[in-house]
This record gives sequence, structure tokens and C-alpha cells, in this order.
Amino acid sequence: MNLVIWDIESSNANTDFGSIIEIGGILVDENFKEKDRFNLRSRLPEGEIPQCMALIVNKTSVDLLTKANLSHYQMLGEVEKIFKKWSPAIFLGWSNIGFDDEMIRKEFFKGIRYPYITNSTPNKRHDGLNIARGAYAVDKNIFKTEINEKGNAVMKLESLARMNGFESSGAHSALFDAELTMKILGLIKKKQPQTWESFLKTSNKLDTETIFKKEKIITLNEYFYGKSRLYLCAPLHSNHCIHPVYQWGQAVDLRVDVEALLNLSISELKKEMKKTPKFLRTIRSNKAPIILDQSYGIKEEPYNSIDPILLKKRADLVKNHEKFAQNIMTALREVAEEKEQSNSQEDILAEESIYKKFTSNKDTNLFSTWHAASWKDKLIMLDKFEDDRLVGFGRKIIYQESPETLTKSMLKEIQREIARRILSEKKEKWWTCKEFYFECDNLRDKYTNDKDEGKLKFLDQLNNFVMSIEKKYESF
Repeated sequence: MNLVIWDIESSNANTDFGSIIEIGGILVDENFKEKDRFNLRSRLPEGEIPQCMALIVNKTSVDLLTKANLSHYQMLGEVEKIFKKWSPAIFLGWSNIGFDDEMIRKEFFKGIRYPYITNSTPNKRHDGLNIARGAYAVDKNIFKTEINEKGNAVMKLESLARMNGFESSGAHSALFDAELTMKILGLIKKKQPQTWESFLKTSNKLDTETIFKKEKIITLNEYFYGKSRLYLCAPLHSNHCIHPVYQWGQAVDLRVDVEALLNLSISELKKEMKKTPKFLRTIRSNKAPIILDQSYGIKEEPYNSIDPILLKKRADLVKNHEKFAQNIMTALREVAEEKEQSNSQEDILAEESIYKKFTSNKDTNLFSTWHAASWKDKLIMLDKFEDDRLVGFGRKIIYQESPETLTKSMLKEIQREIARRILSEKKEKWWTCKEFYFECDNLRDKYTNDKDEGKLKFLDQLNNFVMSIEKKYESF
């Protein structure tokens, strides 16, 4: 299966309220032979306040923010076309499951496009950082790494690339970071061909579930406190091994005395779950976990000091004890419900609601027709959507792309809402003018002390840009 190695740069670290401003990707075959590539940059969406630090990191000037050839809406349309053309493929980046995937899902959701393009059939997804951590856990000699002050290997893309002889001075542009990811992953495939194949087997939720439902003992790779560790685990009984709320696999760590757990009550199990080390391990089935053969974990401490016969006995008890698995599921459900009840009852805004309510098939089927329509017809077609969130997103897209299409009342309503958000004096979920100036002033102090004239000039230009946005919306 082909691989799509991709990366984004954004205006903000917040995936709900920030925007993709640059995206690049490389299509390669299973042997890393390049077949195609792209790199796109867009203007910042109208009415958004960027984060200074995000733009400093990805080296995005005011000119790039305002004069790119593509609008944000146009760029997302191009990305969708390319990703559809490149399918089927395994989509992966560097820490993409935690950030890039979340950002593009939410951008497509707000852009009235199908959000799960990178992992819905026929596509799959994985994460280059997960793979690198797994490879390093198996063999510490696979990479040269920097060591941080805590004595842990540094797994940042730029650092890893530089330490292994790859030119990294262009890091933090989208296509360049995709190239670095491709080089690191190519190195892993070359040095660990067997584990590479194992890594890719978890690129899909159902494939992952098939593995842990079938296997009696697995090695699970997890990353805690800066260290990549291997855990020897036994998945629960195949009828009751998936979390009833979060839908993630559950396995017992074979370091523990399993017999002591089997007959505990549900309340006792809940108490045990709070203790460390954890007896229960979570297999995040939809987040490309690293699952390896038992032969890897059995060599690690403390499993290498436990009789293999005892480990097998524990695994058999876990796999075959259906009532124990049922009790674990009940305990997990109760814990999840208690957590939900204690969560803040704060209103969820439309931009944050992608996982709270899924768009209906009827609405999803209208997406391509809506995008193909003229701006005037787009406005009329919004009445056909059942989901009010899509109506709001659609009006905002029309405001950004063709404001003259809107009625005067719609135009004023959108402008007032933007003004209300960006001019807020409160600490908000999104970036406000006030928050921007606070961040900008702090960075200005830092770069003055560092005598970094380039960064100071950059901040002055950015400050003037945000002042122009603020001035525009002060009258609404």
C-alpha cells in the first residue's frame, strides 16, 4: 500500500480555533520510492488572530499570511482533491495523530468537507513518532539521539534528523518536515524490516482489534515521562476486551499477580485501577498503537525475571476468564460515567463539537454539490442542511470568500460575532487581540535581551497586522 507522508503548519496551536496555513505531502510506494508531492500555502482566514510563537516557529511572515495565492477555503479544496487522488494509502506524519490529523479533521468539518479523509476506508493512518519510539524501544542503536537533561532520548524530528546525518536547517516548513519524516521512516524500514511490518498492522482500528482479540500475549509499546517502554500484556477475554465508552482495547500487565485480581468486586477493581504500576493497559485502537510479538516484551525488565511458565499461566487466566473481563468493563463504564458527570457543563461551541455530534449522511451527501455551486447558490443551499453548525460554517465561508453574496443582516451578524470574539477582554478559548499583544510584548522582551533584531522586526510587522484587524472590527 502507498504511504502519504504529510505535515502542516498552523496559525495557532489550538486545533479547534486555529487554521492550517501551509500543508505539504509526499506520496511514496511501500519501498519509499517517490511518486508525487505537493506543497500549498494559504492566506490567514478573515477575522482570525494568529499566535506569535506559532508563526515564529514556522517562519510565516505577514506577507505570507496575507499575499499567498490561495485563500484558506481554496487550499482545503486542493488538499481534498489531492488526498482523494492519492487514495488508497496509509497517511502518516510526525506526531500527526495528536495534532495534524486533529487539525485537518476540524478544518474539513468547519469547511463543510468530510473530516475523516485520512483514515476512512480505503485509507489508513499511522504516526511516524509512534513508529520511531517503538523502533527505539526495540533497539536503542537504531538511531543516534540527543540526550536531554533528564537523561532521555530526544525524539523531536529536527533533532533526530540532524543526529542521523540529514540536513535539517529547513525544518518547520510543511514539505521539508514531511521529507525529514520520510527519511527517518525509511531508515527504520531499512534497519528493522520485520518490526516495520508489525508497526503498519495497526494502521486501522479494526485490524488492531483483530490482533488483540486473537493474541494471548502481546508486547505493547507506550511512552511515559520521556521514556519509550515495552509492556508484556494479556488482552482480556475476546468478548469483553473493548472499553464500553471509549472503544479502546484493554489488556492486563503480566507483571501483576493475576489470580489476586480475578475475584475482586467491581468497587475493588476500581480501587486497584488507581494504583501504580497500573495493572490494566489501554490499547488505543484508533490511534495506531505499537503492538509487537511477545518475544520483545519478555526480554524486558521485570518480565525477564519472571518464570515464562508463570507468565503463560497468567495470560491464560486473563484470556479465558470471561466474568473477570465483564467486571473490568463494568468498572471502566462506571469510572467513565463518573468522570463525565464531574466534567464542566460549559457550553461547547460549534468549532469544538466535531466528536459530540456526527454530521448526518443526508448532510454529508450534500457537501460536493455545495462546493460545486456558485456563491449565490451556496447561500440558498444552506437551507438544505439539517445541521445548524454547517449553516453557520457555510455563512462564514461565504463571508470570507464572497461577502457581497450575503444579505446585509447576515453580514452584520457575522462581523459582530467576529468583533465580539477577537475584542474580548476575557481569557477565551480562541486567540484574542488582548492575548496576542500580551504574547507579543513578552516575546519582545525576550528578543530584546537576546539582541535578535530579525525577530523584533518580525514582531513589529505582526503587531501592526493585528492592529489593522482590531481597527477594522472595532466599529462593529
